[in-house]
Amino acid sequence: MTAPIEDSWKLGTRTLRSRLIVGTGKYASLDETRAALAASGAEIVTVALRRVNLGSGEPTVLDAIDREKYILLPNTAGCYTADEAIRTLHLARELGMDDMVKLEVIGDPKTLFPDNTATVEAAKQLVKEGFQVLPYCSDDLITCKRLADAGCLAVMPLAAPIGSGLGIRNPHNIKLILDNVDVPVIVDAGVGCASDAAIAMELGCAGVLMNTGIAGAKKPVLMAEAMRLAIDAGRKSFLAGRMPRRDYANASSPHAGLIE
Repeated sequence: MTAPIEDSWKLGTRTLRSRLIVGTGKYASLDETRAALAASGAEIVTVALRRVNLGSGEPTVLDAIDREKYILLPNTAGCYTADEAIRTLHLARELGMDDMVKLEVIGDPKTLFPDNTATVEAAKQLVKEGFQVLPYCSDDLITCKRLADAGCLAVMPLAAPIGSGLGIRNPHNIKLILDNVDVPVIVDAGVGCASDAAIAMELGCAGVLMNTGIAGAKKPVLMAEAMRLAIDAGRKSFLAGRMPRRDYANASSPHAGLIE
């Protein structure tokens, strides 16, 4: 038996063990949210600030997150302009949340594709103001390079449209980003099942961010566990190095010494 592989990774100054980042929307209850977070093994948990009614007096998703256990990543889901996103994250800062933030500027309400131009604009301003920015963007190499050059902590290209569960539609684009950007690449949006998460990790991604893939499952807590295991398996597969692809069969056993 070999010793377990020590495979932590860095996001800014933080050293992390889990490569799964999870969202907190769409669960049936706060209890289910807590259980799914625990089963996922995630260390970073993201919350859409514009969808939390802080003035209602009722328990919110923030009450389901143990701040001693999880790093809270405020995000700007629901923002359609750079200004909206920047103001939302200023609010997060005023509420005492972490300066590590997920930037999301939507460009189209039907597909929820990001507005890459506005995202780069907002990222530049937020980095100047001391935020550690994790931007959601298209699987576009040029946009990712511009975000990295702006000082973003990582880039988070989509695998498929938000909430679609379609999996990684263009692995070639993700691989181009991985080969040409010097910050961590975290697949964000479109993961629907455990095999999608494993594929992202086998490509060499630093991590995967998901919400609906877990919360939208028939058994969210069980799916959270499945995603945790898939991330681990995919990462180990990447580190092990896959066999070469061949056009023709290649016998598993040697030809020499065959019994006549």
